[in-house]
Amino acid sequence: MQTKRMTFPGRFLPYALLAPQVIVTLIFFIWPAGQALYQSLLREDAFGLRTTFVGLENFSRLFRDGNYLNSLSVTAIFAIGTTLLSMAAALLLACTVNRMIRSRSTYTTLLVWPYAIAPAIAGVLWWFIFNPSIGIVPYMLDMVGYQWNHRTSGADAMLLVIFAAAWKQISYNFLFFLAGLQSIPQSLIEAAAIDGASPMKRFWTIVFPLLSPTTFFLMVVNVVYAMFDTFGIIHATTQGGPAQATNTLVYKVYADGFVGLNLGSSAAQSVILMVIVVALTVVQFRFIERRVNY
Repeated sequence: MQTKRMTFPGRFLPYALLAPQVIVTLIFFIWPAGQALYQSLLREDAFGLRTTFVGLENFSRLFRDGNYLNSLSVTAIFAIGTTLLSMAAALLLACTVNRMIRSRSTYTTLLVWPYAIAPAIAGVLWWFIFNPSIGIVPYMLDMVGYQWNHRTSGADAMLLVIFAAAWKQISYNFLFFLAGLQSIPQSLIEAAAIDGASPMKRFWTIVFPLLSPTTFFLMVVNVVYAMFDTFGIIHATTQGGPAQATNTLVYKVYADGFVGLNLGSSAAQSVILMVIVVALTVVQFRFIERRVNY
């Protein structure tokens, strides 16, 4: 069997085509990461007038800091809750829309709109919805005897930021799940139906296993989203409170660096956050991908 090989007319053409992406990566990813790693080894005053090399002292202090260890557990709960809720809701919506024929495109367009909203705007919307004074949800919960107040209750605050972050990500997950459902051969589902399999049986034995590549991809993307891209939502809703109940790692980097002006500790936290996300991604590809059926 003869294979075709692409050849370029010039020796430098492939490098010229790669150059824009390489330059963007170096300027906006590699260079900031290197600066954060270097700054994490320093101690600076609030005005940047004096710098002292302290080595790994910033990292050792973090792991002795109870507030930072609390942020680790808060981030884990927030990331797991956001990922599970957003993916489950998106899969349910995708299965519902996939069964429609005439109005499928209309519902798809309507469900995609929330993804275009900025994270801070999404946070403000959900802050109004769950506001203890004027929000509709606290009013309805009060009718059944539950006093909602995310300003004083850490559990309520965590639920609020999880709802807001998951709602923002549902549209993205929905598009991929819908594309995955439409790529499944209908003949397999029809054959299972002829054999007497119930709708739930057909979903768990045929549809969901065939969606495993899409599910795995979205799980990786959603974990990264929850760890990095939810700063605007938390800042607009709870600002890490109450009592640091929603103070995730990415928000603590901002609070310590830009509010507390502890630049060395903030840089060390950003390095640790980057390592955690890379490690989680490696673990997902190393162990969870084995269960994916391509």
